[in-house]
Amino acid sequence: MAHHSVAEEARRALEARLLDGSWTAGTRLPAERKLAEILGVSRNSLREAIFCLKARGLLFSRQGSGVFVSNLLQATSISPWQQLLADHPDLRWDTLEFRREMEGATAYFAALRANQSDLEKIDATIERMLMAYENRDRKAQHQADADFHESISHASHNTMFLYLHTGIVRLLREHISLNVTDLEDPTLVVTNQLKEQHLRIWDAIRQRQPDTARLLMLDHIDFTRSELAKRCD
Repeated sequence: MAHHSVAEEARRALEARLLDGSWTAGTRLPAERKLAEILGVSRNSLREAIFCLKARGLLFSRQGSGVFVSNLLQATSISPWQQLLADHPDLRWDTLEFRREMEGATAYFAALRANQSDLEKIDATIERMLMAYENRDRKAQHQADADFHESISHASHNTMFLYLHTGIVRLLREHISLNVTDLEDPTLVVTNQLKEQHLRIWDAIRQRQPDTARLLMLDHIDFTRSELAKRCD
């Protein structure tokens, strides 16, 4: 009985790492001995926990390479929304509404909870974003923009927000890429406004100003919606 209890605790500990984003799709789990030490369980209990998660499709083995995280959590959350978004462009407005509520909250909690590692990751995305703007590298802009929003989600340290964001990350990346493309203008007025909005959000997070971070994120999403609406008229 005790053995099964320990195995259950090990399974829950592994699941927590999947849900909080510590281990993303494709991540190789630490070696068995090391992981057992980290979790404070026997190797037999760890094997039982891993076997259970493999049976559920959350982990898989590669012969001679180890145990890896599958993309099941992402895949099950994306379909069929990804196809619907592609087939019905008007759904972008629903996506913006969803992003407004979720990302306003993640910015708020990121300002409260971000640790040093989180701040360094957000700062790195800002640096790449500024470089992309300077070089007018559209693809790099799309990537850095999506990475910025995703890094804030991670910094919120809220399992449910992270689960939702991780589950639809490919859809959100496509959505952000589509928006950035549609908001491009030869005068760079809108582009510069978007850049400044990102910088202000980042500054509020690192200054530990949750209410300001939330309001700035809401303003950012509202601005995006307003500018897109102008182009659809």
